[in-house]
Amino acid sequence: MQPQQIEEILKQALADVAEVHAQGDGSHYGVIVVSDSLAELSRVKQQQAVYAPLADLFATNAIHALTIKVFSTEKWKTERLLNNL
Repeated sequence: MQPQQIEEILKQALADVAEVHAQGDGSHYGVIVVSDSLAELSRVKQQQAVYAPLADLFATNAIHALTIKVFSTEKWKTERLLNNL
């Protein structure tokens, strides 16, 4: 499983996504999703929305662990400036 594959799955499945960034190897990954509509949801709802399109990958153990960070477009701009991303 390549991080780019995870990015593509999430971009296609989630509405109103400005950016998706994935990194990792083996079966442990981290994703950053930039979406104003997702950022308005509770953390549990954010996780559910991101996990759902990847459910088959968890079932086959292609993904074992996933760290999720969700940002609004404004907060993502600030995060990138503060952390030189």
